[in-house]
Amino acid sequence: MKARDGSTARLREAEEALAESEERYRTLFESIDEGFCIIEFFDGPHGPLSDYIHIEANPAYAQHAGIPNVVGQKLREMVPDEADAWVARYGAVLRTGKPIRFEQELVATGRQLELAAFRIEPASRRQVAVLFQDITARKKAEVALQRLNETLEQRVNDAIAERIREQERLRATEEALRQSQKMEAVGQLTGGIAHDFNNLLTGIMGSLELLRTRVRQGRVDDADRYIMAAHSASRRAASLIHRLLAFSRRQPLDPKPTDVNRLVMGMEELLRRTVGPQIAVDVVTAGGLWSTLIDAPQLENALLNLCINARDAMPDGGRITIETANKWLDERAAAERDLPPGQYLSVCVTDTGTGMTPEVMANAFDPFFTTKPMGQGTGLGLSMVYGFVRQSGGQVRIYSELGHGTTMCLYLPRHYGTEADHAAVAVRMEPARAQAGETVMIVDDEPTVRMLVIDVLHDQGYAAVEAKDGPEALRILQSDARIDLLITDVGLPGGMNGRQLADAARVTRPDLKVLFITGYAENAIIGNAQLAPRMQLLTKPFVMEDLASRIRGMIESDD
Repeated sequence: MKARDGSTARLREAEEALAESEERYRTLFESIDEGFCIIEFFDGPHGPLSDYIHIEANPAYAQHAGIPNVVGQKLREMVPDEADAWVARYGAVLRTGKPIRFEQELVATGRQLELAAFRIEPASRRQVAVLFQDITARKKAEVALQRLNETLEQRVNDAIAERIREQERLRATEEALRQSQKMEAVGQLTGGIAHDFNNLLTGIMGSLELLRTRVRQGRVDDADRYIMAAHSASRRAASLIHRLLAFSRRQPLDPKPTDVNRLVMGMEELLRRTVGPQIAVDVVTAGGLWSTLIDAPQLENALLNLCINARDAMPDGGRITIETANKWLDERAAAERDLPPGQYLSVCVTDTGTGMTPEVMANAFDPFFTTKPMGQGTGLGLSMVYGFVRQSGGQVRIYSELGHGTTMCLYLPRHYGTEADHAAVAVRMEPARAQAGETVMIVDDEPTVRMLVIDVLHDQGYAAVEAKDGPEALRILQSDARIDLLITDVGLPGGMNGRQLADAARVTRPDLKVLFITGYAENAIIGNAQLAPRMQLLTKPFVMEDLASRIRGMIESDD
């Protein structure tokens, strides 16, 4: 009897683990901005595998394709006039197993789509996964740009003929070229996202599928392996989003006055271990170095990326020098670095490696650009560094000569306030239980997020109050209800974002503590504006244990 009870308990645990993994997959599936669907081929009146049906689709499908409620719809009933072309595209993927990327117009809705498709194994399932986005606006912009280029070319020719306005027209032509290069970078970025997410989704979906099969078979010994595989792919997807936000300068930052000398010296041992014994690491810090307002963990990550790149440029060993300095940039020096004149501090990483060609330097910060062999680099490291430094009000410059090494310099604005106290290293531990009556409000338009946070709160003994948008939450906050902590997403529907909600609530509750949870923060809300006292920021996706610790810490804190 005990053995049977033990087997039942393990089966129950496996089923719960499966449900949690499926929930994580569903959250990722429904959260990505690109449209995503799974189609299944079947034999129809037009021949074998001549039609397919949509068996899954995320909310973004309707946004990008313009067709709602697609699940359960057959292709030849949806778009009969276009069916042959779509069957030919995806049928080839099903037959050969080779992924494809292409652009095609969905005539029924007038949408220009950029798509990537891959077969879901095994081939006997007759299923193909499709990731896509609406690029109609981009195509229109390309047409407009082409017309502009034609106009500019004509104006330049007229200017050359008249020999009067030649310089102005040359500058206009250069600007058009830069715009064209930006469009090329956007295309490269989109292709890279589709490739990486296809891989990640394959890992998540495959692990969950095998986990479900093993549970149904009663073979739960391998459950942890599949759960960990799906969890690992989910974390890599979160990391990819973080890097893309850094490149686009839309990551939520928590800037604080920082002693950069102390930060660099604190990383010295880590950097030595990272680059290996073949490479010497020298740290040269300037006396009296100014403070800067920066997100310190992001700066540490940027320095680590630069040192790893420097190491890879010295396969036979060499030397890395990290140097800090104060810089006064006059109008000429600031213009050369595309910065306002003023006081800055620099952090430069110099290597004795292979150096860069002018062509490589020109593309070094482009997303997914890499000179490393296939599989040895994502091409997002330098673009992430560039995006983070620019978002922080600074600049990155490359100084390199082929065969004579490279210097990467970060220029960061001087901060005139006092240096922040050096924070002690946090030790993760089991959060303390809530005191009687302590109440936390969670505001998020995503029901799954609210459900998970409320479960965490109940596990710790807190009372929970929830709201789906700012106006609903504000009505509760303006009542006499006890609220010890407000947890709110930054981006909310209803005409009121999370920061506006917190500011409005503090009119009647001036001591209210607020924890913002967000995976995307507009600069006007978080990036350039400083968080007020008793406000903190936690970036999505987060570990529930970290959320519980942050809640307890904020409620117990007197600050």
